[in-house]
Amino acid sequence: MSNRFLLRDALAEFPPYVPGKPPTTAPGLKPYKLSSNENHLAPLPGVVDAIAEAGQVPANYPDPKSTKLVADLAAHLDVDASEIVPGAGASEILSALTNITLEAGTSVVYPWPSFEMYPILASARGAQKRPVPLLEDGRHDFQGLVAAIDDTTRLILLCSPNNPTGPSVSTVELDGFMAEVPAEVIVVLDEAYFEFATDAEVVDGMAAYRKFPNLVLARTFSKAHGLAGLRVGFGVADPTIATALRQVIAPFSVTSAAQVAAVESLSRNDEVLVRAKEVASTRDQFEQDLRDAGLTVSDSQGNYVWVSLGDEDAQAFEEACAAQAVAIRRLSGGVRISVGPDEALDRVREVATAFMESRTA
Repeated sequence: MSNRFLLRDALAEFPPYVPGKPPTTAPGLKPYKLSSNENHLAPLPGVVDAIAEAGQVPANYPDPKSTKLVADLAAHLDVDASEIVPGAGASEILSALTNITLEAGTSVVYPWPSFEMYPILASARGAQKRPVPLLEDGRHDFQGLVAAIDDTTRLILLCSPNNPTGPSVSTVELDGFMAEVPAEVIVVLDEAYFEFATDAEVVDGMAAYRKFPNLVLARTFSKAHGLAGLRVGFGVADPTIATALRQVIAPFSVTSAAQVAAVESLSRNDEVLVRAKEVASTRDQFEQDLRDAGLTVSDSQGNYVWVSLGDEDAQAFEEACAAQAVAIRRLSGGVRISVGPDEALDRVREVATAFMESRTA
């Protein structure tokens, strides 16, 4: 680190967060960004109007307690308002959870690869990171996760559906795992993409939350609700944990526009779920088409698909998509492709066919 200022030495060990690339331009082609798992569908009726109305008085601070949103979420989920913690996206909830549990001398256990913020947040708290490699099919290795827990463990992060590989945690898997976790250790179920899941075995986060007091849910309006640009999410937690979370979340982090947009979208949740399942149907067909082209594709339950590739092939595939003005996300072990408009997915299908033909020629 710099010798000029008194910065933490630990900053040198922070893994960087690399956002999804924007699409490159190509003559005659409309660019598409399939690198950030954004919802490509138009906003629901009323959401844009609610945002515009909230912006009429930008000089005023937002409601620091997000009172209306919290009340509506509590009613929607049938919990007490004291169990709902709003934040600037699920990421702020995850950050707050690491803030109330982790410090030097403690450890955090999580699957890997998974959401890229997990190791970043652990590093920020000075905790020991214990990533547990995924199984070959992209699922969590629960035996490995249990083996990584010891007396220093203060937090366990699970991701369902897992980003970037796609599989969800099943009810049987979570029940068995929670039976092995000490009751005082907080387990987080990161459900950023749960609305897109169609697997009959996928765990019901709220049902699990009611069974396990040490389980915390992290959810967001960014994905299925299409409000990523407004940054609004929430946690569902035991009131004791929820109170601690509120202590460390910055005041006014959820803007007025974000609050009203989330309230409006939540009031149309049935429509949100219908659209999420339409995206899931497109995802399933896209997955199958890529498999038919010869690629190895995980069983995704999110709004994206994961193609397993070696590093050189992943780079080549990403570059081939970029040449068609489509941005995808290259990560260690493969590429992640968000579900987007038909034209964008068709271009990726063409790239996949040409890519595999070039490898068998």
